[in-house]
Amino acid sequence: MHVSPNSSEPKSLTLTQPDDWHLHLRDGAYLQSVLIHSASRFARAIIMPNLKPPLVNTKQVLYYRQQILAALPAGLPFEPLMVLYLTDIITVQEIITAATTGLIYGVKLYPAGATTNSAFGVSNLNSIYHVLAKLEHLGMPLLVHAETASSTADIFDREAIFINEYLLPITQRFPGLKIVVEHITTQEAVQFILDTPANIAATITVHHLLYNRNAMLAGGIRPHFYCLPILKREQHRHALVQAAISGNPKFFLGTDSAPHAVVAKESSCGCAGCFSAPVAIESYTEVFEKAGALDKLEGFAAHYGPDFYGLPRNQQRITLVKQPWQVPMSYAFGDQKVIPLRAGETITWQIIDSI
Repeated sequence: MHVSPNSSEPKSLTLTQPDDWHLHLRDGAYLQSVLIHSASRFARAIIMPNLKPPLVNTKQVLYYRQQILAALPAGLPFEPLMVLYLTDIITVQEIITAATTGLIYGVKLYPAGATTNSAFGVSNLNSIYHVLAKLEHLGMPLLVHAETASSTADIFDREAIFINEYLLPITQRFPGLKIVVEHITTQEAVQFILDTPANIAATITVHHLLYNRNAMLAGGIRPHFYCLPILKREQHRHALVQAAISGNPKFFLGTDSAPHAVVAKESSCGCAGCFSAPVAIESYTEVFEKAGALDKLEGFAAHYGPDFYGLPRNQQRITLVKQPWQVPMSYAFGDQKVIPLRAGETITWQIIDSI
């Protein structure tokens, strides 16, 4: 990574082009609208399979991959890294089939009912232990939305409960299983990652680094900050920042950018998700600069993710400059509009080049 000039307030920053290890792209006209925001910033992305209907077999996943590639603007060499949606009835043979394609890089565990389009997720973890054994044998990562779906569990405690009651036993029973705990949000999750071996890692979103729950609730309900896992207290946000800037390779970038139309967010039952793709790497850069850790950004954004997944680091590079720009109030989303994270705000960093 190169920072220029050598001063307390650098004016430019060149680093290995980052990857996004947790991304929602939707499909159809929505895919056409949002793909460019990720493809112009990231070289690769782990693509979530919770479409309607979800991608529960290899054929569906590979078809979706072709849709993404067909929607790519010319000249953007973006690589979608595909994921299979885990269900109670998935077979070991389906896992083997997915693994042999060389195009499916993980299997996603959604506890049934825990988040957007998770109704087909796993309702009984014991029922999939034979599948987890095969994943462990194949070295294929399990990507986990780590929240209990229990209706009696406080929404602010659901991550910690899931880790203690479900995820910890999985790591003990399958000690060699590669696991990515996605979009961690709590001190407890950070500590869990620190306490486990190198085959357990976590992604951290930029919105959980920027905001605590006051952003969503203080002075009125702000639905565009509503996401799952939900924003937590300031102490948890601070713990996430410390993890991200630590230089520990078990923590890496995953935006969980999740676009929803304005009418779906601003409704009586607003959808969960923050559309962060248009401001992602620029906002991560602000977070790391504010923490005095710009030298740690390249590892977090571009090195640790591919290292964990066993993929080569990107060869291309990007340059950001200290040049303020204002985030648009909305972007096109098919025939509707989507409001991005930080809409109307001024961001101090922007990408000017990729090489």
